[in-house]
Amino acid sequence: MRVPLLDLRPQHEALREELRAALDRVLSTQRFVLGEEGRALESEIARYSNAKHAVGCASGTDALLLAFMALGVGAGDEVITTPFSFFATASGISRTGARPVFADIEPRTYNIDPAKLEAAITERTRALLPVHLYGQCADMDAIKKIAARHNLIVVEDAAQAIGAEDKGRRAGSMGRVGCFSFYPTKNLGAAGDAGLLTTDDDELAARLRRLRVHGGETEYLHREVGINSRLDELQAAVLRVKLPHLDGWSNARRERAETYSLLLTNAKLPFDLRVPFIRKRARHIFHQYVVRVAAGLRDPLMEHLKRHGVGTKVYYPVPLHLQECFRPLGYKEGDFPESERAARETFALPLYPELSLEQQRYVVETIKGFQP
Repeated sequence: MRVPLLDLRPQHEALREELRAALDRVLSTQRFVLGEEGRALESEIARYSNAKHAVGCASGTDALLLAFMALGVGAGDEVITTPFSFFATASGISRTGARPVFADIEPRTYNIDPAKLEAAITERTRALLPVHLYGQCADMDAIKKIAARHNLIVVEDAAQAIGAEDKGRRAGSMGRVGCFSFYPTKNLGAAGDAGLLTTDDDELAARLRRLRVHGGETEYLHREVGINSRLDELQAAVLRVKLPHLDGWSNARRERAETYSLLLTNAKLPFDLRVPFIRKRARHIFHQYVVRVAAGLRDPLMEHLKRHGVGTKVYYPVPLHLQECFRPLGYKEGDFPESERAARETFALPLYPELSLEQQRYVVETIKGFQP
């Protein structure tokens, strides 16, 4: 049996005719940028995320950049975030001229540890950027209390967490602005790159809309220098077809995550393997199902799974503070031990809504057959 890490084909096959009709609808109008599909998607995502405004853009990476541009973050400022995340989390800060400052993660959720935040705050700190990693929200109550105490802005990196909840509050609705990615592998994936921001701030939403079109009020009247980052109508149409199915897909991911955890717990493995931890009152949407083993076992176990046709992947093997491009920040190995340990010990198992029980049992039996 072969079990890929992710298989998007079943989703496409189920929606093939709807997707073709949506694309034909856009092609018939010949309106490909800033049209009705994009505006409708913004309205639908705003409602879904319990936010007043949604602003589409070209990618999740651009969403982060636009957020900091709109908030006036720039040279001389610092933004505190996690070193255990995708590269765009830190690059969105750096591209404004601001300095990424890192704080270590909680070992169970892999999200930024609020207890480590205040030690990283300086007089130059302007914002906190928690990442809702793998589809589980960070501890937003604790983070927002710290932000309020120090008069800091909170920006949510919700690229992996559309529909996730923390105590009933949707990802993207708890900070000043939320940033989403619709890269094809996300729970809600486009047919290419696409992104979006959410906010309850009228003025901020208006500025985001300007900044995504070169900072222009109109085509030839510019109040400020922005970027070119618009959500294509074709991508918006694809996302509108998929959005009504998102909760069903996320629930299916959660059910399969529960099945994995039960099967792995009952497998009585000859080595310690930790299944994902879910915070109380959290709706984890399981963008990834990430397990943990001792560092010396991780790579041999992954190779064993690969030999038996099971897809796996490490998210993320090199923490951001150890990336070569961030060497000028002055961090070194050992500065963030939990992030570094997670990078050595964690890996993802196959997870997608159409994954069968037979496939899951095969994955677990294959793990069980590994000889350390």
